Amino acid sequence: MRKNMAIDRHHTVAFTGHRTYTGEAREALCAEIRRLAQEGYTTFLSGMAEGFDLAAAEAVVALRSEGLKVQLVAVIPFATQSSSFTEENRARFRRILAEADEVILLASSYHRGCYQQRNDFLVDHASALVAWYDGSRGGTQYTFLRAMKRGLALHNLSSAILPDPRLFE
Repeated sequence: MRKNMAIDRHHTVAFTGHRTYTGEAREALCAEIRRLAQEGYTTFLSGMAEGFDLAAAEAVVALRSEGLKVQLVAVIPFATQSSSFTEENRARFRRILAEADEVILLASSYHRGCYQQRNDFLVDHASALVAWYDGSRGGTQYTFLRAMKRGLALHNLSSAILPDPRLFE
């Protein structure tokens, strides 16, 4: 695991998605990562939450083991983030961290706003966002709309109809 890797946002993709994601876009996710890598994206940021974040991080690791030249950066909002995960997801979290090229820990302990800080980091350090966003309110919506307002290339793998972003200005 490398530390202090320089992140070139112009070649970096961030992931955001709902914790309720159960793998329904697995093939589309892998295809999108491959396509973005062919476009020159080399670094992928995961916020490491249950659901889509862990699935996206696992996809990067799996594709890298197939020879795709990509790096995974795990962006953790606070040190004990995984303590509320299911046992299965805690094990997935640990496996992903062991495979990550870099782990960025944003805070030593939970504090109000730490998830928003993590989401801001993801958007601020990427030029593209791959999402599993169904239009519902929450952290994924916040991240998706912030990325939209900042002009990131958006790739939503959910087939849900999205709300007009002007409703949230």
